[in-house]
Amino acid sequence: MSDKLPREVAEAHWGKTRNLMIVTLTIWAIFSFFIHMFVTALNNVVILGFPLGFYMAAQGSLIIFVVLIFWFSHRQNAIDEEFGVAED
Repeated sequence: MSDKLPREVAEAHWGKTRNLMIVTLTIWAIFSFFIHMFVTALNNVVILGFPLGFYMAAQGSLIIFVVLIFWFSHRQNAIDEEFGVAED
């Protein structure tokens, strides 16, 4: 990429990509670690007969991870198109 783009454009592209990665990793960390730290407290809330803590551990986090992958892919593609380095 550095051969095709001027240095300033490459740095701007990397800046946006880095920020997207930081946001994505933050969301991932919240749903991987922090939600599960409060499972006991979340179990007091019942949804469809299941405690919320159980639901978040068994299904909720997995759903968020799949959505996060598609969201990240879409945003990264938009960044790549903005800087003219998108794949065909």
